[in-house]
Amino acid sequence: MPLPPLKDPSGVGSRILGQIKGWTAAILLFLAVLVCNVLQMASLAFWPFSRAIVRKLNREIANAWWTMCDLWSERLWNIEVEIVGDDIPSGENVLIVSNHQTMSDISTLFRFARSKGRLGDLKWFVKDALKYIPGIGWGMVFLDCVFLKRNWTRDRDSLERTFGKFKREQIPMWTITFAEGTRLLPHKLERSRAFAVERGLPQLNHLLLPRTKGFVAAVQGLREHLDAVYDATIAYENGVPSLWQWAKGYVQKAHLHVRRFPMDELPRDDAALNEWLYARFQEKDARLAHYYEHGVLR
Repeated sequence: MPLPPLKDPSGVGSRILGQIKGWTAAILLFLAVLVCNVLQMASLAFWPFSRAIVRKLNREIANAWWTMCDLWSERLWNIEVEIVGDDIPSGENVLIVSNHQTMSDISTLFRFARSKGRLGDLKWFVKDALKYIPGIGWGMVFLDCVFLKRNWTRDRDSLERTFGKFKREQIPMWTITFAEGTRLLPHKLERSRAFAVERGLPQLNHLLLPRTKGFVAAVQGLREHLDAVYDATIAYENGVPSLWQWAKGYVQKAHLHVRRFPMDELPRDDAALNEWLYARFQEKDARLAHYYEHGVLR
């Protein structure tokens, strides 16, 4: 079952301090991302001369803001992220498949990307509506993130165009997909398990059944451009924190386990890729079960 939500501190003083810390972080980081939007729009002046320069500028802008976010949580709030698993080479183009319990998962993945010097190359599979939101949404447009309308006919054409651009222009990428399609909540887990029974698919206890279409499209569409797929499993101590609790500094420690699968190990057939993803989620489910029982993610 999903881990219970993280509880706020019981003391009034701790809660007041948390509110001050949270609002300070939210206001300053939002103002900073608006400055980034202005710089991103200014970068378009170079578009007629070199798309590569525009993309490099936007990678540096994204790297600066996301580094600021991660340093804030690491240095000021002392939030620890323990990263274990396979050794990760430098300079790879990868697709990262992660479980999704909370928006704080994004902050956990920031720490992983920063540890490998790839924050500026992050791209996300996100809802299409996000691109209309000032700040983060506008910024993602400049970073070639993958916007999805949750309509497969329309999304398939959009994915083909986006992946074609990545390959044609040799764009460096650490692309992240939350294959469950939404955050893990008890009622969603119940529906997911019922669907799995109906379709004869694996029943998971700590994860939603992954949606395979986007994953298969990404692997097949980017096969020549990707070096590997990373299987990322995120877990938290003492309960699942909201993003607001992360901003208030209530989180003490997050855990991230990463497995690396070279592209030549992935099946080439769509149906086999479906089964491959289901197998990874069964492993992730067992990994989380072990963590919840023994406190070790492995």
